[in-house]
Amino acid sequence: EVQLVESGGGLVQAGGSLRLSCAASGFTFDEYSIGWFRQAPGKEREGVSCIYRDSDIKYYGDSVKGRFTISADNAKSTVYLQMNSLKPEDTAVYYCAIYTVTRSLEVVSGPFGCRYLEHWGQGTLVTVSS
Repeated sequence: EVQLVESGGGLVQAGGSLRLSCAASGFTFDEYSIGWFRQAPGKEREGVSCIYRDSDIKYYGDSVKGRFTISADNAKSTVYLQMNSLKPEDTAVYYCAIYTVTRSLEVVSGPFGCRYLEHWGQGTLVTVSS
């Protein structure tokens, strides 16, 4: 059974930092593109960041470029999202996900390969106060 368990969310002031972690199990970790998307209340899912496994290229959404950094530890089957210079508009539930290239109804904004959701976790809430 595929499991993606997020942790590290919380309340932080604008300008602060948080590091999210996602512990993965139930699949071959380094064979799937993996990353993060977020969803704020009343808004659509937004792709935040993703690692393409076949090339190790990292994708970042325009709204987080230069502030967020994604990384993966294959030995621990864990993916991280370091979030710096947080803004109130970053407030959302953050989900860890693995992606498929097969067209799916479960989509997030992002390039092909980091768009169609295969599995995702329960999410962790990030709240940034102004």
